[in-house]
Amino acid sequence: MALDPPGSVSGYLARLLINEAPFPGEHGWVSEADSKAAMLSVLWVLESRLKYVPSGYTQEQIAATRVRDIIDVITAGGVKGQCDGFYRDAQGHPASVPRVQERINYLMSIANKGTPGRFARLLTHAQGLASAYVTGGALAADRYAGIARIGTVAVTGRAYSWMTNADCYHPGGTFVPIPDSYQGMLGGNRFFTLKEKR
Repeated sequence: MALDPPGSVSGYLARLLINEAPFPGEHGWVSEADSKAAMLSVLWVLESRLKYVPSGYTQEQIAATRVRDIIDVITAGGVKGQCDGFYRDAQGHPASVPRVQERINYLMSIANKGTPGRFARLLTHAQGLASAYVTGGALAADRYAGIARIGTVAVTGRAYSWMTNADCYHPGGTFVPIPDSYQGMLGGNRFFTLKEKR
């Protein structure tokens, strides 16, 4: 089991997907399928911020800055920005804080012991999603794309943010939490869509 180099787009993206999903024994762990679904949903949030800006919104409102590519989306806002721990260094290269690589090293050490199991499958899944995205391969459908209403609130569909699933975390503004009835909680994260602007 190996990941693409961290300086490559596919390697950097894979590390983010791994960082945002729980592995066995970690807080938020439910199942392999749940963590894989969380990885895909995180990727769709990034893609939505980049390419699916809803009517009435600007990219700056949903991505915190004007972005050109997925690395811009990931690193927007710096170390404590959109994706905590992922930023551009002084030379403008994609970078991450030490805890990210330490966790990757730990997960890789487990995955590469004995017969490949859940850890190896989760790491392979993250790298596969990232590689498919970079090469223009088809992604599985966005589970949130068709949501038009949450309760009495008209929404845009698609998720545009995710945060640790706790009542104290909310991105603010016009973000609307996606409820469990729409699988809005995956991998210990709550996903958020946006209020529709007419």
